[in-house]
Amino acid sequence: MPADFRNNLQAEGAVMPWPEKRGNKWRVRWDTGRVHPETGKKIYDSKSGFDDETTAYEYGLDRESDVRNDRYISRRDGAVLMKEYVKDWLDGIDVGHLREKACRSMARLYIVPRWGETAVGDIKPSAYRAWKKDLLARPNIGADYGREILGLFAMMMDDAVEDELRKASPVSHKRRRGKYTKKVKEKKRYMDIADVHQLASNALIFWGFPGYVFILTMAHTGMRPAELYALRREYAHPAWPASDPDEEQRDEALERYAGEQPMPAIRVQYQHQWKDSALTLLPPKYDSYRTLVVPPFLAELLQMLLNSHSSEWVFPSINGGPLAKANFTYHYWRRIADGREATAVKGPGGGRGGSRRPMPGWSAVKAYAGKRLYLLRHGHKEWVDEDGHSRVAVESRMGHELAGVEGTYSNVTPTMERAIMDSLQSRWESFVLAQGVSWEPVSPKPLPVDLAKWMKLQVAAAEKSN
Repeated sequence: MPADFRNNLQAEGAVMPWPEKRGNKWRVRWDTGRVHPETGKKIYDSKSGFDDETTAYEYGLDRESDVRNDRYISRRDGAVLMKEYVKDWLDGIDVGHLREKACRSMARLYIVPRWGETAVGDIKPSAYRAWKKDLLARPNIGADYGREILGLFAMMMDDAVEDELRKASPVSHKRRRGKYTKKVKEKKRYMDIADVHQLASNALIFWGFPGYVFILTMAHTGMRPAELYALRREYAHPAWPASDPDEEQRDEALERYAGEQPMPAIRVQYQHQWKDSALTLLPPKYDSYRTLVVPPFLAELLQMLLNSHSSEWVFPSINGGPLAKANFTYHYWRRIADGREATAVKGPGGGRGGSRRPMPGWSAVKAYAGKRLYLLRHGHKEWVDEDGHSRVAVESRMGHELAGVEGTYSNVTPTMERAIMDSLQSRWESFVLAQGVSWEPVSPKPLPVDLAKWMKLQVAAAEKSN
C-alpha cells in the first residue's frame, strides 16, 4: 500500500498499524483493541528492529488481524516468566492434599529449573520436545513419573492459552512424534494365599499379633496402606457399625450389616498422611469412603486383636503409637518380605550394632522380596475378579468409580457383598485344610492370644463345612 494513501486513511481515523523510523531500523505500533481500565485510553503494542517500512507495516497488519479474530496475545502478557506463572497456577489448583503436594514437588524439581526464566509466550514446541526427550531419558525418573511431569506441564500450557498468554500450547495433543515405545508393565505373580500367610507369619515374629492381622486384612480387603494406618477401632469389626459417630450412617449400616443375617465389616473413613509437618487424618484417596465386608475368620482375628490392646488404632506400631509415624516400607515391610537373619543381644543394653532383644530369623517370601507392599492390594482385586464377582462390586470395593452409564445405573447390593465375603472365606478354608493343624506361631515374646489353638479351630471348622 502506498505511503501517501496509508497516511490519508490514518488521517481519516481508520485503525491501521503505524510504522515509524527509529535510527537505521523501523518500528511498528498497532491498536490492541483494549483500553486502560483507569484512564480509558487505547492500549497500543509495538515491535522494533525491521529493516524497511513495508515489512514493519505488514507485521502490524498481521497483528491487527489477530486482534480482530481474537487470536492476539500482547507482548506484555506473553512476557510473564514461567516461574511467576507456575506459582500463580499452583496457588489456584483445587485438588487433594497429596496431589497438590506432588504437583508442587514436580514443578519445583523439574518444570521451574528448566523453564522458570523463560517467558510463557516464548516456549516453542521444538524446545518442549527436546526437554521431554531429556526428561524421560534420566535414570532417576521412571516412565510413569515422567509422564506425570509432562502431563502437569501440558495442563499449565493449556491454561496459559485460556489466560491469553499464548496462542496455542507447545504440547501437541493431536499426534505422536518419534518412535513407538511399548509401555513396560510391572512383572507381577499371582497372589498365593500361602505366600500371604507366610508374610503374616513373618510379621508376627517381627511386629507381633497386630502385624499378623495387618497383612491378612490388607490381602482380604484391598485397603490402601494409608487407610490401614488410619483405621480406628470405632470403624472396625466388632465395634462398627454400632460405634459410628455419624447417626444417619450408623442407622443405615446397622440395618444392612447387623440385621438378621449379619455381615462383619470395616468402614474406610480416613487415611493417615503428613500435612504441614503434622500427621493428619484425611479423607481416603478420591474421597473413596466405603464399607468392606470381611470373611468370618478375619472378623474373629480383628475382634481378638482389639481385645488385646487399648490403642485407638486397630494396628498400633511396635512401640504402640500411630503406624503412620514409621517409615513403614523401610522399617516394616522390607523386613517382613525380604527376610532377616537371627540376632541376639550384644552387651547389657544391646546398643548400636546389636539388638535390644533376641530375634529369631525368618525366610524371605520369594514372590514379594524386593517388591511393593501395594501388590497385596493388587492381589486382592485378582482374587475377587477370579471369583467372578460383579464388576461394580469389585470396583467399589477397591475405592474406584465406574465411568459412564454403567457407573451411573449400577449399585452394590447386600447379595453382592455376601458373595464376596463367602468366596474369601472359602479361599481361607481351602488354605487351612491344606495347612493342617501343624502350624505353630513363632514369636520372640508371648502373644496376647493362643494363635495355635485358634488355627486348630479354623481347620476343624473348615473340615466340617467341607
